[in-house]
Amino acid sequence: MERIGFFDAVPSAPPACWSTPSIADAVSRDADQAYSFSATLLAMAGHDLRQPLQVITSAHDVLARTFAIEEQREELRRAEKATKRLAGMLGQLVEALQLHERSGDDLHLPVPLRPTFENLAAEFGEAARLKGITFLATATRSAAFSHPVLLTGMLRNLIRNAIDYTPPGGGVFVTARRCGSELRIEVRDTGAGIPASALTAIFRAFQRADESRPDGLGLGLFIVKRAADLLGHGVEVRSTEGRGSCFTIVANAAR
Repeated sequence: MERIGFFDAVPSAPPACWSTPSIADAVSRDADQAYSFSATLLAMAGHDLRQPLQVITSAHDVLARTFAIEEQREELRRAEKATKRLAGMLGQLVEALQLHERSGDDLHLPVPLRPTFENLAAEFGEAARLKGITFLATATRSAAFSHPVLLTGMLRNLIRNAIDYTPPGGGVFVTARRCGSELRIEVRDTGAGIPASALTAIFRAFQRADESRPDGLGLGLFIVKRAADLLGHGVEVRSTEGRGSCFTIVANAAR
């Protein structure tokens, strides 16, 4: 049976216990100060850790040309994959921070989808090919009323997840269609699907649809939902366990 979850961008009402302005203000100030400290540490880490990661990656490239024994090369490949996962985790943390800081920006612009899809196809095409997955981003003349960086980031996280959870021989497909004043952008895969019990929690920070997977921080879908909230977009998900998932970003059509 297909399970369907819907997530909109309407913020929930504040708790009743916050009805007293002075208490709410104090809590808000404390939260802002705590966030400011955490955000500063994260920004420092994001800046300072990139350089050693680049050094490690360069070392992998040099060592790969010197190893003659297959076992050594295989060990190096595992180390390289681990380094890439670490770099990806760091990138997700920094991206989550950047989304918080963009909350005061003017975020709505006409975003043509054709160049966005073409760039994503170029970015993920090789990874999908190496895994034996069909990856198609269907060209479209539509434009979304959105923000180019945030919308691309949302799609990038959805595509990355789809490729990760789709076994060899499967497919990941990105499409867009106009429905009245809305533009519905879909990322569909034929992968593992999401258990019905996990659908209500997948957009929370540090959650994974498959908790048995050791890689990643579980921030990809959290970033998608956070960006959708900032943009006023909706996010829908349909999934059948064992048969794949379809995530849909619902934005206003620009033309």
